[in-house]
Amino acid sequence: MAPPLKIAPSILASDFSRLGEEIHDVIRAGADWIHVDVMDGHFTPNITIGPPVVASLRKHSEVPLDVHLMITDPDFYVKPFADAGADLISFHVEAAYHPHRVIGKIKDAGCKAGIVLNPGTSQEDIDYLTEAVDFVLVMTVNPGFGGQAFIPDMLRKITKIRAMIGPEKDLEVDGGIDDVTAAQVVQAGANVLVAGSYIYRSDDYAEAITSLRATV
Repeated sequence: MAPPLKIAPSILASDFSRLGEEIHDVIRAGADWIHVDVMDGHFTPNITIGPPVVASLRKHSEVPLDVHLMITDPDFYVKPFADAGADLISFHVEAAYHPHRVIGKIKDAGCKAGIVLNPGTSQEDIDYLTEAVDFVLVMTVNPGFGGQAFIPDMLRKITKIRAMIGPEKDLEVDGGIDDVTAAQVVQAGANVLVAGSYIYRSDDYAEAITSLRATV
């Protein structure tokens, strides 16, 4: 049985000056997860937040915190983010020397483990990891900045990964998601939609989230 559709607003597009309120607002509007993009300025050309901010977010969220590590050496940061309150932690296969070890650390910390692929990375690079992880995240833009355009070629990758992981695991997509691309990725096999700009730059968060759910 396919897992249910989940909407995960990305705080990268939110107003950081009122972050607690922004989280409360999207949860009231129907968010299932809160997606937290962690960037270090090395793996990605941008710097965002660290464990202390996640600890603050934990106080404002009764839904799972989905922490996406877009950083080098992710194994060094699993425990700090888990201790800060992450429920799910994902990392990039391109950034890990020993991905199985990182997956083990995430699970040992009590979190669900996810593996992430950049647009230019083949699904074959995670062929021997899919049994170990709880979910897979496909980047549908190149990581680093919000508001980028969806890369259509990623639809083929999503379909192939859904076939690899089976019908029960979560398949998440991140980048350029709106009411049009959401329908396309869901049809391809995704069930977790990360949406930043589409939700946070709308006039009505609930309406934006409802429009994403309408894709199924």
